[in-house]
Amino acid sequence: MTSIFLCLFLGMSKFDYIIVGAGAAGLLLADALGKDGFFASKSILVLDKDSKSKNDRTWCFWERDKGKFDDLIYKTWDTIHLGGQQLQKSTSIAPYTYKMLRGIDFYNHFLPRVKAYPNITWVQEEVIGVEELENGALVTTSLQKFTGQTVFSSLYDPATPLKQSKLPVLQQHFIGWQIKTEQSVFKSEEVTFMDFSVPQKGNTRFMYVLPFSDNEALVEYTLFSGDLLQKKEYEEAIKTYIATNFGDTPYTIEEKEFGSIPMTCYPFHQHNTNRVFYMGIAGGWAKPSTGYTFYNTSRQVPKLVEYLKTGKPLTRFHQKSRFLFYDMLLLDILYKNNHMGHEIFESMFKRRRASLILKFLDNGTNLWEELKIVTAPKPMPFIKALFKRMF
Repeated sequence: MTSIFLCLFLGMSKFDYIIVGAGAAGLLLADALGKDGFFASKSILVLDKDSKSKNDRTWCFWERDKGKFDDLIYKTWDTIHLGGQQLQKSTSIAPYTYKMLRGIDFYNHFLPRVKAYPNITWVQEEVIGVEELENGALVTTSLQKFTGQTVFSSLYDPATPLKQSKLPVLQQHFIGWQIKTEQSVFKSEEVTFMDFSVPQKGNTRFMYVLPFSDNEALVEYTLFSGDLLQKKEYEEAIKTYIATNFGDTPYTIEEKEFGSIPMTCYPFHQHNTNRVFYMGIAGGWAKPSTGYTFYNTSRQVPKLVEYLKTGKPLTRFHQKSRFLFYDMLLLDILYKNNHMGHEIFESMFKRRRASLILKFLDNGTNLWEELKIVTAPKPMPFIKALFKRMF
């Protein structure tokens, strides 16, 4: 008896599409499928272990003009601050606006919409396994099993990119405190994008401050490095930074967040099959050199939906980009000389307009603009990394 017939014999629920994970990728995909009449006859299951009733994350991104998430945006900024050993600079990022979206606002908007579509079923259970079958895939949760013709999975295994040594693997890892101070200490109109004035300790370490008002902000300690720290080390760094930069004003911690995002050019798409497709971080949708994932995910989902309509194999849903090569060069540098991160970013923001750098990080520059970016840091670390890759 084949696996698919065994599933039928055991009376497992069958769906056309199963979406594993209701984060940004999962909910955006479910909403896109649910509202598109092309998929009205498709049965869709969304699985997640969480109720999505807490503010468990913050997404930030930059874009020109108005965007499709503007009604959900919690706060915007037009100015960023860069700090470090050799740089203290506040600058406009026009024509871009830096936008912050809270996880809870995203969930409160998209989850009721997804649950309301007549062809979508929502189940709150933890997925413990996805197995490809001859004519579909089997998804096992902590309580039951489901079969689907196609599974879209956000399940990320950190060990996957570490099974090879050709491409470097770093992490963007952080702990953030949302604090409220008794006194007005923050510049509410300005994001501290990167402040490298903190001790680097052989790594690339910086503070990131998102001020919501003059006495409320998210203060985050972030590293680009290979290994995570003990929780105490992140939090001690945050305490020291607050005391050093905002005085001895009393404050309360309203919320905490922790994250670790892979920084690698590893080809996650090679694990896609015509039955199991990986998305979000698990699909390599995070920008390798920065860890920014949300905005790229919002771009990828519509492309994926249109691709599904063609009926072409999912294994072919991948586009190469020269920007991946730039990402790889930066990761090569940081992997071998992790302490150089602050020098590279400080020199880039010192010598080039912030808007041009954001355009580059958004994969929107032309070749001449890219040449200006990669030659900004001295003494030409990108050129040296290029020659090492070539020879």
